[in-house]
Amino acid sequence: MRLIRDEINLFLLALQFLTRCPVPFTLSYSDEKMNASARYYPLVGIVVGCVGALVFCVSEAQFGAVLAALLSTAATVLFTGAFHEDGFADTCDGIGGQTRENTLSIMKDSRLGTYGAVGLGLLIAIKIIALSQLPNSDAGIALIVAHGLSRVSSVAVIATSQYVREEGTGKPTAAGLSVPSSVFVLIAGIGMVIFLGVQSSYIVAMYGLVGLLAGHVLMRLFYQRRLGGYTGDCLGAVQQLSEVGVYLGLLLSI
Repeated sequence: MRLIRDEINLFLLALQFLTRCPVPFTLSYSDEKMNASARYYPLVGIVVGCVGALVFCVSEAQFGAVLAALLSTAATVLFTGAFHEDGFADTCDGIGGQTRENTLSIMKDSRLGTYGAVGLGLLIAIKIIALSQLPNSDAGIALIVAHGLSRVSSVAVIATSQYVREEGTGKPTAAGLSVPSSVFVLIAGIGMVIFLGVQSSYIVAMYGLVGLLAGHVLMRLFYQRRLGGYTGDCLGAVQQLSEVGVYLGLLLSI
């Protein structure tokens, strides 16, 4: 029972960290537990995706696919407090940096720059259009799977790279990921791909997986070479581009 309580505590720590969902419990906290909670990021992503899927399915019948895609995107942004979108925008702003130190300074600035504004606007537009172009029966599943798998993508960064700041939103994960946590995340990712394959087809699932990998690699090509590691903003950026990659991959499979 204690093991179950500990794991529930870790999940709630992850939920509290990644979303604005109120947690009506006093959680046991330590740097080690916060680090271990990263293994539940994909499950938190599934929760976020379920919120988006529910809003999409309810609103699509009333307003059509385009507005349903907009409302579901708005719901996930509100649920997470635009946590990952903020990271993507800051990472886009970092494109203007000429050196590693300059890039880190720009990304830490709370002000939104031109690159961040344009990048975030285009990203959200692509999300909405891609979701609205998917068959209505598939859009809800796409939201759940894309949000879950994109958190697997960001956790993969934690497991395979190093944190480059002394402090910041990504500091709780700076110690990396343990082997059991890595295995847990891998199993969760495989489970989501299988779920997508069962609900659609395994060909469709492979397209979605390729899109996920493309988004992951493209974002890492930018910041890994520039920074030599990751920041909390980079994790958000990887999540966002991986999520969009899943949607675009699924579109290609139609």
